[in-house]
Amino acid sequence: MKKTKIILTGGGTMGHIFPLIALIREIKAGFPNPNLKLFYFGPKKEAVDLLFNEEEVKVKHILAGKIRRYFDLRNLLDVFLTFFGTVQSFWLLFFKLPDLIISTGGYGSFPVCLAGFFLRTPIILLEADAEPGLSSKVIAKFACQIFTAFPETPYFPKQKTLHLGNPIRRSLLSGSKEKAKELFNLQGGKPVLLILGGSLGAKNINNLTLEILLNLIKNFEVIHQTGQENFKAVQLEASGYLKKEQALFYHCYPFLNEKQMKHGLAVADFVISRAGSGVLFEIAAVGKPALLIPLPNSAQEHQVKNSYQMARVGASYVVEEENLKPNFFLQRFENVALNEETKKIMSENALRFAKPEAGPKIAKFILEFLGLV
Repeated sequence: MKKTKIILTGGGTMGHIFPLIALIREIKAGFPNPNLKLFYFGPKKEAVDLLFNEEEVKVKHILAGKIRRYFDLRNLLDVFLTFFGTVQSFWLLFFKLPDLIISTGGYGSFPVCLAGFFLRTPIILLEADAEPGLSSKVIAKFACQIFTAFPETPYFPKQKTLHLGNPIRRSLLSGSKEKAKELFNLQGGKPVLLILGGSLGAKNINNLTLEILLNLIKNFEVIHQTGQENFKAVQLEASGYLKKEQALFYHCYPFLNEKQMKHGLAVADFVISRAGSGVLFEIAAVGKPALLIPLPNSAQEHQVKNSYQMARVGASYVVEEENLKPNFFLQRFENVALNEETKKIMSENALRFAKPEAGPKIAKFILEFLGLV
């Protein structure tokens, strides 16, 4: 039987990577055959390489430069990086002769998709954000099929666009409150607040959390993902003013791995989070009410637009970063998070917003496209 080769590409945030991980698992579940060969082409990142290695996907590093919409001397260097990355991708694709390229957009995928276009390799684009980035807008012009996470995604031609949702790692749906209590050493007796700053953490959210932490732990037990770079500083500051009995209700982590994330989501009564598409659909899939703080300088303000699309269906509330004043935020948060009826309605709306079957549906389309089912 002929080997089928699929190239996966996307970057540079984990929001581009986790949907690919979810899709890999669904494709393998639909076609568990050794003749299916999966590769990831993208910028070198240790955490990304580790994730793909765990899924037995071979990794090839590609040079890629960011496309900035403002004057920056780094733009000149990045033009050359993109050029050399495209040449790299061209030769790798030429010798691999893949049957399909699957892209989640981002600057890391652009050289691969451009080389794929020159070689006439079919390209499928998964767009996770409500507002596509520049790379996605260009890739969409030569993609044969586009799948969107949000129903109102502009710029894409309707005849080759389907709205199915964002693939999520379905293991996140199987978390356990009991295992979470053991894993995070939860004390119990208070509702649990999960604070997520994105894969890199969020300094402003960390600072806000520390400013209002004494108020938060009066009513909540807090699990706080700080980001690797900020972890030690946050941990040190919190330990400096929390009394021993208060510190029992605050649990600080640099990053939540998949196991921690699934059990953390299961036990959480409320979530404060950035608004990357990946985490939004994961929160929604487990029906958790959320207060979103979108990253203000994300490309095309996609986090702002993501968050308001979720808020529009009543699944979340939004506080933009310019309004992160401790007293205002705390009042807004408590008005929602301490109101059981409001949380119940938000949870129901979140489940309606979520599309946990996006991964299986997109995987089925891909396998049928390749003639494997």
